[in-house]
Amino acid sequence: MEKSCKYIARLAKKTDQDVRLTQAMRANQFGANSICGGMETDKFDANCNHVLIEDSITGALHGCFRFMAFASGGGVPSSYSAQYYDLERLKGYDKPMLEIGRFCVRGGIRDYAVLRVAWAYLTRYVDQHDIALIFGCASFDGVNPLKYTDAFALLKEHYLVPNKWKPQIIAEEVFEFAIELNDSIPVPKLANQNLPTLLRTYLGMGGWVSDHAVVDRKLGTLHVFTGVEVSAIPKARARSLRTDAGVIEA
Repeated sequence: MEKSCKYIARLAKKTDQDVRLTQAMRANQFGANSICGGMETDKFDANCNHVLIEDSITGALHGCFRFMAFASGGGVPSSYSAQYYDLERLKGYDKPMLEIGRFCVRGGIRDYAVLRVAWAYLTRYVDQHDIALIFGCASFDGVNPLKYTDAFALLKEHYLVPNKWKPQIIAEEVFEFAIELNDSIPVPKLANQNLPTLLRTYLGMGGWVSDHAVVDRKLGTLHVFTGVEVSAIPKARARSLRTDAGVIEA
């Protein structure tokens, strides 16, 4: 690890303490309806790897996320995302996949380096395990889609999932933005201002999204199914990610 690096990313140890730290951080970010005993937990935690992003000097926790790997699309029905999206078309994907979720950054932090370290960690994992597709649910804060009209219009115009992988609707409450905003032309400045940072990162890597958003009242968010094929990541971006990954401890 280079001494100039402000943050480090590490896998949670095989103890409950590390995972509890991430669950407590998640409780501060997500809606009260998902919290139990001061922790934000769900049934998927036990099957996920949890990553902590810490201050390299003080050890303070600044961010976290979790991930779950699948040998192929056959494992997708057991993913977190499959609760909200019909992923039948992805079951035929015959290469390794990685689901990322519960990405959190400590309140008040606006340091892009936290996200950079997270993606550096993931880049190393992706390369080591020959991951071909990264996916997850990218969340907007709140449950009112009208706050994000330009952002959703932008997604509709430029970033919809290829039809061969298209998730179908199974959630009870959704916003079908590809239909509802069919005639809407986004204002780029407003759209980019309202795109969540994590989603913007996905899109910058050549990612795509579902044609509808799920209204998740438990977490107090709107989310879209998001995916990026590793082979589609622009060469310059892939080179930058691998450069970062070379100096991040796993």
